[in-house]
Amino acid sequence: MRRRDLSGAGRGAAMPVTADAANSADTTPARHRPPRVLALLAAAHGGPALAVTVITGLLALRGGLHPFHAVAVTAAVFTGQLTIGWGNDLLDLARDRAVGRTDKPLAVGSLPAGWVARALAVAAVASLVLSAFGGWRSALVNVVLATGAGHAYNLGLKATPWSWAPYACGFGTLPSVVTLAGPAPDWAPGWMTGAGAALGVGAHLLNVLPDLADDERTGVRGLPHRIGEHLSRVLAAVLLTAASVLAVAGPAGPPPAWTWPALALVVVLAVVTLCARGRAPFRAAVTIALLDVVLLTAG
Repeated sequence: MRRRDLSGAGRGAAMPVTADAANSADTTPARHRPPRVLALLAAAHGGPALAVTVITGLLALRGGLHPFHAVAVTAAVFTGQLTIGWGNDLLDLARDRAVGRTDKPLAVGSLPAGWVARALAVAAVASLVLSAFGGWRSALVNVVLATGAGHAYNLGLKATPWSWAPYACGFGTLPSVVTLAGPAPDWAPGWMTGAGAALGVGAHLLNVLPDLADDERTGVRGLPHRIGEHLSRVLAAVLLTAASVLAVAGPAGPPPAWTWPALALVVVLAVVTLCARGRAPFRAAVTIALLDVVLLTAG
């Protein structure tokens, strides 16, 4: 899910660029170029990809999967996330250059597009193979609904009022990628799916806020662009708080004692998100998202 470097996961509508065009702009002095491996990780939006992978790994550990299956499913999600990040930067290359994105290895010419295209192909094959080890149900959900949602976002949904839908789908089905790989394959509980979906949409709203001006310049008008920065921040706070409530109240039995202080902190942070000024609301909302992850995986 295209993320700025919390499904994590945007720029404008897809605009394919050839490898030759990217290579022709490779004029960055060699001494200023990061190692190619680090550049590849940056182009894959490595931070958000690792965050989604950690969530999957924690869910797999909590879900009682056989160690081999837990590793395979987690690796399948990770490689799928890599394809989403690389696909996004390849498709958005012209737009990233147009707005002067110096944080993008492809846009500044420090990473050839051919490298990224080949890495994407390898990661896609790896994700398909690894997904199969979790069983056909888990594989289908990961490839079509989780990873597939990210590519649907990259390929055009991010520039429509439905930009939130891939995040809801990708994060909402992520728990089921794990539970369908278990010894008794089944869909994740409704509360977990709902919490994941709310977390994903909240993350989308937060993720796009720093890019609103650049996106408008290149013709991208997803949901956050249409409702504006203030309403996007308010909606993100509401959704992230809802995810916290679902994660605490959803599991069977009484919630652990530690979850109540965590939920109280979420409420305080939500008030900060709605009332504070400057960077404080964004930081508070990101903290809520991190607490949501803890509550979701603990539940």
